[in-house]
Formats: sequence, C-alpha cells, structure tokens
Amino acid sequence: MKHYEVEILDAKTKDKLCFLDKVEPNATIGEIKSMFHKSHPQWYPARQSIRLDPKGKSLKDEDILQQLPVGTTATFYFRDLGAQISWVTVFLTEYAGPLLIYLMFYFRVPFIYAPKYDFTTSKHWVVHLACMCHSFHYVKRLLETLFVHRFSHGTMPLRNIFKNCTYYWGFAAWMAYYINHPLYTPPIYGEQQVRMALIIFLFCQIGNFSIHIALRNLRPPGSKTRKIPYPTKNPFTWIFLLVSCPNYTYELGSWLGFTVMTQCLPVAFFTIVGFVQMTVWAKGKHRSYLKEFRDYPPLRSPILPFVL
Repeated sequence: MKHYEVEILDAKTKDKLCFLDKVEPNATIGEIKSMFHKSHPQWYPARQSIRLDPKGKSLKDEDILQQLPVGTTATFYFRDLGAQISWVTVFLTEYAGPLLIYLMFYFRVPFIYAPKYDFTTSKHWVVHLACMCHSFHYVKRLLETLFVHRFSHGTMPLRNIFKNCTYYWGFAAWMAYYINHPLYTPPIYGEQQVRMALIIFLFCQIGNFSIHIALRNLRPPGSKTRKIPYPTKNPFTWIFLLVSCPNYTYELGSWLGFTVMTQCLPVAFFTIVGFVQMTVWAKGKHRSYLKEFRDYPPLRSPILPFVL
C-alpha cells in the first residue's frame, strides 16, 4: 500500500507549517487536522481550515485523502478560523437572552419605567398574551436546541456570538419596552384582531416544530448526511412540495402573527429584518440543494411559494 506525504503551508505566507510522513491513503481531512494539531496545539481541529488552494473552499472533515486531486506528495493550505464556540452554546445563549429580557420588561422591574410603575401589571389582556407567546417561542427554541437539532457543523467563530446576541437581545428589549409600556395602546380592531393573530402564531409555531422534526429525522445521530427533505404524513410538512426551507416560512408567519397581535412597530421592524436574513439563508440552502441533488424537485422556491 502506497503512503502519502502531506505538507501543510500557511495560506497567507506560504510558509511550511507541518510535514506529515507515511499518511494512510484512506486518511480523512479530519484525521489530518488531528495530526496537524499535535505539532501545533494552539490550532485545535475545529479552528483549522484546510484547503487545496490558498483562496479555495475548506475541505470537509470526511473527505478522503486518496480521493482528492493530489499526488502522493499532497500540499494543503491552512487558514486559522479563530477561536471557536459550539453551536449549541451559541443558540442557548442567544435564545435565553430574549426570554429573560422580555420578562424583565413584563414584570416592570425597577429602572425601566417610572418608579410608580415598578412591579405593576398591564390592564390590557393582550399584553399578557403577548408575553406568553414570546416566552413560548423562545422556550421552544431552547428545547429544540437541546433535543431536536442536529448540527452539520459543531462550532462557529466565537466573535459571532456577540453579533448574534446583540441582534436577538437588542430587538427583544426594544419590542418588550413598547409592548409592556404603561401607555401601550391595544390593537385597533380589538379582540377579533388579537384572536386571529394568535391562531396564525400558534399554527406557524406548530408548523415550524414539525419541519424541525422532519429535518432531524433525515440525519442519523452523529452523521453529516444530507438528503432531500420530502413531505411526511404530518400535514404541516406538505409545504415541502413548494418551498425548500419551510422552517423559515413558518418562522416568518409566526412573527407576522405576533406583529398583528401586538400592533407594535418594533415587532414589525424585527419581522422585516428577520425576513430579509431568512431569505438570504433560504436562497443559499436552495442553491446548495440544486447543486448537490440532480433530481431536486424543480417546483420548489426558497422560502415563499412561487414568489421567492
């Protein structure tokens, strides 16, 4: 059996960082990262980006050496991804924040509103309903992070947690301030508007959860396998016939419902910003599906059926 020689160069300076002798031909990039880590302990595997070209895409951990377009002396390029943090930690942090921040405004803890309103409660029932819906949404997200989601990537750059938390925590505070404000005005069409919005919100929350379960069942535990998602017996998943990322479709619907329920401008702005970001993610995932699967259903749109 022939063995490979592997040299790893710095992607920026082209300096040789490591030389590995007698590497098995069936060694994976993940195993090569572990070998590289032994000689450079400061760069643990999750922090490494190994590439065939200095400006190329990162190779996957499961890529096998002998299946790559390299000779028996393989040259790879290394780029430091920076300090990493697990996706689970990021999600738990960015979702726990809005839950707690909103409740602080709901209970009107001191130093938020005028002193005479400390620990008072709103006279409007929609304010209490909005708190229950907002709390339900983020408790659901936390539980899904712990028990449902299976992540294709174990980590993300540490700096992202500050950006993500600023987004989620900041918007939660902005929304909560106005919804729980002593001078808050209920929706113009009253109880009928609130009830309709609640139905939309709950419908989309159930739909979002159903999609997450369907996606989870596509990927066996500990696997990074990608498959085409198809509708299941659950009617909430039938939207897969028309869109690639129905979890984002339902998420948008939930926040539209919450916007109508509260009739609050910061909520509407959060919904719009979220829709723009989810559209970017959905288009990227849709392109990825089309590139990876030749038999991908042509009727599907990224996030909105027949529109977007």
